[in-house]
Amino acid sequence: MFLLLFFVLIIQFSAYWIFEPLASFFEYVLEIRLFPIIALIGLFFLFSAKNIDQN
Repeated sequence: MFLLLFFVLIIQFSAYWIFEPLASFFEYVLEIRLFPIIALIGLFFLFSAKNIDQN
């Protein structure tokens, strides 16, 4: 049982160590203050793709 607990703790620590920088980067990029800019860029690409298909 302790061996299983040890392996679970090692896996959790490794996952935190690997994915924490990526998660903190996405947390910074997707902050509320940057969300309108990201939404405007997304809408721009969405409607520009429709214009390309019509031509």
